[in-house]
Order: sequence, then structure tokens, then C-alpha cells
Amino acid sequence: MKLKLLALMAALLPVAVMAEDKLDTGDTAWMMMSTALILLMTPAGLALFYAGMSRSKNALNTYAMVMGAFVLAFVVWIIAGYSIAFGTAESAGIQKFMGGFGNILLSGIKWTDLSGSYPTYVFITFQGTFAAITVAIASGSVIGRMKFSTWMVIVALWGLVVYAPITHMVWGGDGALLFDAGALDFAGGTVVHMNGGLAGLILAILVGKRAGYPKMAMKPFSILFTAAGAALLWFGWYGFNGGSAFGANAIAGLAVLTTTIATAAAGVTWLLLEWIVYKKPTLLGIASGIIAGLVAITPAAGFVSVGGAFIIGIFGSVIAFFGVVTLKKKLGYDDSLDAFGIHFLAGLWGALATGFLALNDKDLLWDGPLKESGDRMGQFMVQLESVVVVGLWTLIGTVVVYYVASALTGGARVDAESEEMGLDESVHGERGMNL
Repeated sequence: MKLKLLALMAALLPVAVMAEDKLDTGDTAWMMMSTALILLMTPAGLALFYAGMSRSKNALNTYAMVMGAFVLAFVVWIIAGYSIAFGTAESAGIQKFMGGFGNILLSGIKWTDLSGSYPTYVFITFQGTFAAITVAIASGSVIGRMKFSTWMVIVALWGLVVYAPITHMVWGGDGALLFDAGALDFAGGTVVHMNGGLAGLILAILVGKRAGYPKMAMKPFSILFTAAGAALLWFGWYGFNGGSAFGANAIAGLAVLTTTIATAAAGVTWLLLEWIVYKKPTLLGIASGIIAGLVAITPAAGFVSVGGAFIIGIFGSVIAFFGVVTLKKKLGYDDSLDAFGIHFLAGLWGALATGFLALNDKDLLWDGPLKESGDRMGQFMVQLESVVVVGLWTLIGTVVVYYVASALTGGARVDAESEEMGLDESVHGERGMNL
């Protein structure tokens, strides 16, 4: 028995020596836990949040679009998305916008490789959950009228054409366009929420409005499902924001605190706004405020103080409320579940507010004018550049992906009979609930 133990130790010795100065078991455990928390956000949290807001005849289809997006997007991420986002391109010009194809199917990456103080495989999985939830967010804008086949083709193409290059530009390291400019996005205000929310609006406009919208009342299937989904999203968001510190450290603690403050403040704000405007405080309003606060604080979570978190949460809720209640009606677009109104607008606010509210602390900031010279206006201009670049890439890329997917599936919209029947039965042959 002792000989077997010594042989095993000898076999593992090279790995142990290679990693002894870098691998941190606490960081590794935290990053694996954060990854699990984010995974809970999509096929449970977001799916319930969206399904509850949809009509009963489309509730199961809504859940399927979110869960289908998650599983397919993660597969696409492993095949080529990670390589495009975090790989290294052969030329500096290409490296500004994408990372190349050197890590297709994770080629060249070994299980012993580290990303800082934890395994690279954990980083890949962690980032894959971001890719999966981003495209799932966009589904909320086209619920009730898009073909499931078209949606799945969009998921696959969009992850490669839109999500991965944007991730590279913001988080791809030296040589990447917005990373080099010093853009601050702690956990995905531009990469995830602006990106997914704007893609949703573009898809909603291209596929057209639901039959009967806005004249016909389209009441939510279950506000209780939506509230439960919001609670699960909040729970999972600690992995989203806390995990973006890439270790069990003080910055993760700051991100957890600011996330909680901003979210609670935003929930209270939306509740009060509804109470004042409509004379009734609704559970849907509290849930919506919670998500608005979570979205708004995401780009700033590891950069701002307690006061900054309050400001971002409160105004993020006000802006999202305006987007859902006023802007949507004024412009007349049919964003079924308000992915644009909440995710894009609150994400946009959070990204820009980071420039003004980030602490001038070199231990917190990554790079940029604020860290280099204390130039806050310069940092705001970099933040503005980042939202413009992301917005333009999302706009152009999503339009291209939509038309390609539509051509491949014989049109993106379900027929009138299927839409009237509901997509649960007409597409899936199932019901969300057999009562």
C-alpha cells in the first residue's frame, strides 16, 4: 500500500511543483462555486422569470427558448466561442476585434494550465455561462411569435458573430480594442446586458409585433413564477459579480456588498414609483426593480463605494421604469418581456455611471485614464466609446444573423394559426400545465 501511495505521489509531483506558487485552492473553490451560481441563473432563474411573464399558451415555449439557448450557446462556446473571445490572433489588426481560431475545441489548453490562481478550465466554464445567459436574455423580446428553429440558429450564429468578438474587445487582454482603451466593465454591463438587451429589441423589430399587440390584453401567466425567477437570479448574481473578482478576495467582498445594496435600492425605487404613479404596489414591479438593480450594478460592482452603489441602483431602476412604461409605448415596439427596457437601458446607465462613480483607487481599477492620471472625464469618454462600439457591433451583427437564420429556416415568424393556438402545443406538443 505504501509503495502504491509513493508511486501516486511521484506521478503527481510535476504538476504539484509546477503549480505550487500559483494555484490557490480557495480561489479555485470560489470560481467553481461562482460558475455553479451563474448556471442556476439561466435554466432556472431567467427561464422562470420570463415564463411567468408570458401568456399561458406560450409559457413552456418561453422556458424552452431560454433553456435551449443556454445548452446550445455553451456548446458553441466550447467549439469556437472561447477561442474567438480569449484566443490570440495572428495579426495585431485582427486581435483588436477577435482572438482567432487557435483554441478551437480548446485545442492547446491543458488541464494543468492556470488562469491566475485557478485552473484555465474553470475560467473557460465560468465565461461560458456568461455567453449562454447573454443570448438567452434576447429571447425575452421575441416571445410568442418566433420559430423555435430560427431561434436556435440565431443562438448558434450570434454567439460567434456578436457575443465572442464583443467579449474579446472588452475583456480580451492586451491588443483588444476596448481593453487597451481602458474601458471598465467589471462583470458584463456592456458585454452581457447592453448586448443581449439591444439584440432583443432588434430581433423584435425584425420579426414584427405579436398579433393583437398593443390593443389586446396579454396578461402574465404567473407573477409568482416571475418573482421566484427574480429571486433565483439575485442568488445567482453573486457568482456573476462576485466571481468576476476571479478569486476569494476583498474585491469579491466589495462586489457582493455593492450588488446587494444596488439591487435592494432599485427594488424599493420601482415599488415606490408604481405606488405613486398607479396607486398600487405590484409584485411584478418589485421583481422588475430587482433585475434593473442587478443589471445596473454589474459593470461597476468591483469599482464603486457604498454610496455609488445606492446611486447606480436607484437611477438604474428609474431609467428602466421609464423604458418599460413610457419609452416602449411612445416608440411602439413590441419587446414582449422588456429585455431592452431593463437589460439594455439599465446596463447602459451602469456602464456610463462607472466612469463617474468608480473609486480612484489603483488597487481596484484595471486600467484607463482614471487609474493612470486620475482623469475622470477621460474615463467617462472611454466608457462612452465602449457603449458606442458595443452598440454598433450588436446592431450590425444581429441584423446579419437574423437574415441568415431566417433564410436557413424559411422565415423567422410562426404562421398565424400557430401563433393563435400558442407555441406550447403548436411547436412543442406540450403544455406548461395540464390543469
